Amino acid sequence: MAHYLIELYSPNAKWEALPAEERRQFIDNIQLAMGNLSHLGVDVLALGETDNTVDKPTEHRFLGIWRFADIQTRDRLLAGIKASGWYNYFDHVNAAGSAAGFETHLATLAAG
Repeated sequence: MAHYLIELYSPNAKWEALPAEERRQFIDNIQLAMGNLSHLGVDVLALGETDNTVDKPTEHRFLGIWRFADIQTRDRLLAGIKASGWYNYFDHVNAAGSAAGFETHLATLAAG
């Protein structure tokens, strides 16, 4: 069963206050740390800016969608994100769950 993580995030005032060189160094460190993710069983499905023209849009500026073979790999990624200091610079929320088919999902909703 596949497991998913959806991140929504926006730069905060602390990020905005960082000098450009410190931002670049932080991003370079993130890129270096994330370079080996596919070997660990992490699939990056999407990274990008959110579309605020949809009905009921998020106020967050960016999104990330990830897929994992198991929860342990997901939790390792989340631990790495936290350890990187990411949450100090971005207002961030995570949503995680496992894949379920349409019928299973609707049955779960109906069950309350």
